[in-house]
Amino acid sequence: MSRTLLLLHGYTGCSEDWRHVFAEPLPGFRVLAPDLPGHGKSINPRNTFRFADVARDIFAWLDDQGVDRVQAIGVSAGANTLLHMATQQPQRIEAMVHVSGTPRFPEQARVIMRAMGSEPSSQAQWAEMRARHKLGDDQIRALFTHGRGFADDLEDMNFNPALLSKITARTLIVHGDRDPLYPVELAVELLRGIPNASLWVVPKGGHGPIFGDQAAPFVEVVKRFF
Repeated sequence: MSRTLLLLHGYTGCSEDWRHVFAEPLPGFRVLAPDLPGHGKSINPRNTFRFADVARDIFAWLDDQGVDRVQAIGVSAGANTLLHMATQQPQRIEAMVHVSGTPRFPEQARVIMRAMGSEPSSQAQWAEMRARHKLGDDQIRALFTHGRGFADDLEDMNFNPALLSKITARTLIVHGDRDPLYPVELAVELLRGIPNASLWVVPKGGHGPIFGDQAAPFVEVVKRFF
């Protein structure tokens, strides 16, 4: 009987990004890879983006798919969503790989978020975003607006040790040692807070160190972990 593997992409990304990581499906898994709200082909009727809400959306979507328990991989925004899922309904996340997420937004990330424009800054960036997001330019502008709004949100990503201790999923934390958004110290904080966790620090790894030349070693580690 196959297990269900949930893949959650990063902010301004889409589900198709996973094809750059997994050249072929992991054996023994039924893979589910949704577009997060407002991304790709997914609508966002709330016109807000809070990770706690997205976690509830994903659970509702899994209910529609008839899926009770999953193993999961999330990168960046997907990893932040997984933290909420694993604390909202711990029994439904059997194991998870948490890539380039954070328990909270540090000031260095908030500086980058505040510097986001209201829309893509070049024709090349517009073309890249339009290739991923299929619902029109207003969808893309909304992603930029919500991304800037992360800088002033002190509640959505605010995981303390007591909250992290609720996580029952076996957890692998993957973090680049040169992540410009979230310093590696925050990954260590997650390691100490999540009861059954291990940490892989990727040498010379930036934010989301699972693409390009780093994809193959990541896939091998994931196979062993699951």
